[in-house]
Amino acid sequence: MRTTDKKTEDTSKRTETIRRSQAARRKRLAIKTITVEVDKGTHSKIKQLADKKQTTIQNLIANTLHTITQTSSIVSEDVDRPWSVFKTSPKESNNHSLTHVSLFSGCGGMDLGFHQAGFKTIFANDIDKDACITYRTNIGEIYDDDVRTISLPKFAKRPDVLTAGFPCQPFSNAGSRKGLDDHRGTLFQTAINFVKELKPKCVVFENVRGLLSFKSDGKLIIQNIGEMLVELGYDVVFSLIDASKHNVPQKRLRLFIVGVEKKKSLGSFSFPKSAERSDLTIKDTIFDINSDVPNQQELMQLNPQAIKIGEMIPEGGSWKDIPYEKMPERFKKIWDNIRRYRWPKFYRRFHRDEIAGTITAAFKPENAGVWHPIEKRIFSVREIARIQSFPDWFVFEGRTVKSKYQQIGNAVPPRLAYEIALRIRAVLKRENLRDGEIFSFDQFLSAGKPLRACDKDVVFTLQPTKSTKAKVHG
Repeated sequence: MRTTDKKTEDTSKRTETIRRSQAARRKRLAIKTITVEVDKGTHSKIKQLADKKQTTIQNLIANTLHTITQTSSIVSEDVDRPWSVFKTSPKESNNHSLTHVSLFSGCGGMDLGFHQAGFKTIFANDIDKDACITYRTNIGEIYDDDVRTISLPKFAKRPDVLTAGFPCQPFSNAGSRKGLDDHRGTLFQTAINFVKELKPKCVVFENVRGLLSFKSDGKLIIQNIGEMLVELGYDVVFSLIDASKHNVPQKRLRLFIVGVEKKKSLGSFSFPKSAERSDLTIKDTIFDINSDVPNQQELMQLNPQAIKIGEMIPEGGSWKDIPYEKMPERFKKIWDNIRRYRWPKFYRRFHRDEIAGTITAAFKPENAGVWHPIEKRIFSVREIARIQSFPDWFVFEGRTVKSKYQQIGNAVPPRLAYEIALRIRAVLKRENLRDGEIFSFDQFLSAGKPLRACDKDVVFTLQPTKSTKAKVHG
């Protein structure tokens, strides 16, 4: 036999062996094969997309087809999805009679929610230039100067509500936790100064739950804020809110403080009741996003080691599921003394049937559950926007992809803001919403334990009580 014939025969045998092996694998895993023919240009684009998503062409197509079949029941326009209440941009319709002043506005999550509830934002401010570009694109004009130095325009009448999500990093477990030692930690006083000047009928402050444990001169900051608002004539109530209990597909705990003027022309405020729904999973939230939706193709680039670690994490798992011999040395060190490190959950990859964890501004792949459940990549900009309940028409702008992640992580989920804004609107119409049990601030302190999202609203009394010296852990 000639050498050429021998090589041809060997090649045929190898091809047949591979074919049989693949056929056996498909049979074992109950997999069916679909052959798709595309032109050269389309093939090139698919390959580029697969490379960008850090996966193979086969996995990309398989996952896309799986998504289509698994989500066909939830793409109907008639379904109430978390972001479906936001039909149009405030730029297209902004003639509401109720007025809203927005401080620390960011990209506009809080303001979008208030607009949908019937408020017109007459002033907005943020120092983040990229966030302001996004705000102007989707909502309207915004001042991009330091809130401590700006001069307010003259308003025809005092605003109905003032909102302020002053920077949370000084009080956050994910941030510096420097409290008032961080210059941003004193910006709540700037917000109070605006309240003094503008005298809004209602006030809404938002921050992380860590604010509950920080003290200044031996007094809790939350107590300082509450007492200052009470002295300005407001009935003050606060609560720890889990966004996933208020139509947001994300387990996100945030502290909300609401003040309502003590006047007969206004009602009394209480926070919205929890809403239970079963369609807030990651699968329900992001699996039906088309590739042409704005910001869907934008992914933050990771270092090779992070990608390698992430690829080894199974759906619903974390770094603990990586075989010990394949762990980086720093992980082995933690694993060998895991009790000391308090059982950390690095590189969390949520299961598609779980609700997503908190989307943070830092968006670090090691410390946040930002990995896609079934693809070897982190969430795209559009995917985390959906998780935060932003509508698909809301386009994120900025100089970098990282900036867009930060804008979304810093935002108040628009759907949560909408739910609270509806309650504010009711109070402005003299409705008394406080029909359930409440905690006084004195009772809250006496309890000596952290506030939970399921706890009753906490209401400040007019006079500070002696027990305010009690120690509270947030």
